[in-house]
Amino acid sequence: MKYIYLYILLSTLFVCCYSNNKKVPNVSHISIHLTVQHFEQDFFSIDTNHIVESIHTLHKKYPQFWKDFTENILGIDAYQPNNTEEEKAIRSFIKSYQSIKESTDKVFKDFNDIQKQIEESFKYIHYYFPTYSLPKKIITFIGPLDAFFHGTLDDYGDVLTQDAIAIGLQLHLGKVNMLYTSPQGQALYPAYISKRFEPAYIPVNCIKNIIDDLYPDKTSAKPLIDQIIDRGKRLYTLDQIMPYTPDSLKIGYTQTQLEGCYAHESLIWSMFLRSDVLYTIEPSIIKNYIGNSPNTSELGNDAPGNIGLFVGWQIVKKYMQGNSITLDSLLKTDTRIIFEQSHYKPK
Repeated sequence: MKYIYLYILLSTLFVCCYSNNKKVPNVSHISIHLTVQHFEQDFFSIDTNHIVESIHTLHKKYPQFWKDFTENILGIDAYQPNNTEEEKAIRSFIKSYQSIKESTDKVFKDFNDIQKQIEESFKYIHYYFPTYSLPKKIITFIGPLDAFFHGTLDDYGDVLTQDAIAIGLQLHLGKVNMLYTSPQGQALYPAYISKRFEPAYIPVNCIKNIIDDLYPDKTSAKPLIDQIIDRGKRLYTLDQIMPYTPDSLKIGYTQTQLEGCYAHESLIWSMFLRSDVLYTIEPSIIKNYIGNSPNTSELGNDAPGNIGLFVGWQIVKKYMQGNSITLDSLLKTDTRIIFEQSHYKPK
């Protein structure tokens, strides 16, 4: 499939102005205060000459997260007395990641602003989903570079645990950090992925995790249009929970890419209609439109990958213009109903 006319128009990526008439509720009366625990500081302070005692102390301080960290992040057996394999793995990790620990100390010398952004977002979650049990704490940690967790909207180094939001600092050191720009780093995370390894993405990733917890994805075997709109519902919800966060951070595009998508919204939709892929269930085709990639080939090198996120978001926005329902109701509304009733036809 070749769309030369689309490539020519989209490669220009004109800047556009679009209105954002969100109604932002007053949440100033809602009180949220999260405890922040810097697990990486305690972990890298382990006395490797007395490792058994140090592990016991950490296990007591982080009873739930220690199990998550050792089993699910480091990939070793959970804490047990005299576990020599665990001790060996911990010694090796501390030695190998010491320079990364030094980098995170510099980048995250002050964590207050990130904490405040997450707390503010939690106020909106409580407002829109009052019965949802929010985490009471943030735990920062340093995990292996390949500890990348799969979410519905994206993949990231942050995860929701039983009792906390856990933030993997090793994947938030800034897109130009040599850790990611080196040949080894690029082999793991090409630039179109590592561009999102900025500290500014931490609050967004945390809320994406919570939206997945509120509304687990059930569309993986469904046609592309259902998966596109499902992601649109999540992005719309994210937008309401984080009303003052730049849209580029929410969707993971550069600002120029996002502006280009708005400028050529009708052409993007035309590409979906002409290529006749909306009802496909073929995973490789679906991944082309809602998976991480450097671009959308049918639209040219300057068009972002994951273009389905943008389209789904706009369809849900159009649907919500004519439907005054809660976010909870929106998330539970059938994707086909949203598609049909949105009458989406960008000009």
